Amino acid sequence: MFWMVGLLARDGRQYVYRVYAPREALPADLFWAAFHRHEEDGAPRASDSFDAAEIRWVGGGRGPTAAELTVHQY
Repeated sequence: MFWMVGLLARDGRQYVYRVYAPREALPADLFWAAFHRHEEDGAPRASDSFDAAEIRWVGGGRGPTAAELTVHQY
């Protein structure tokens, strides 16, 4: 399955990204993957505070075994 990472932005919205990564991925890696994708998309500036992000695992089991992170805006 995948991770959902929500980032708060200056425009008051929450931008949510689907991050495909192993279940054992570090939360910081998930956060930075979503944050950099957000910055690349040219969206309003997001908070770079790790504590402001919402990170949740979606699905059951171990999830993908890929070593690299893949990010898609949700």
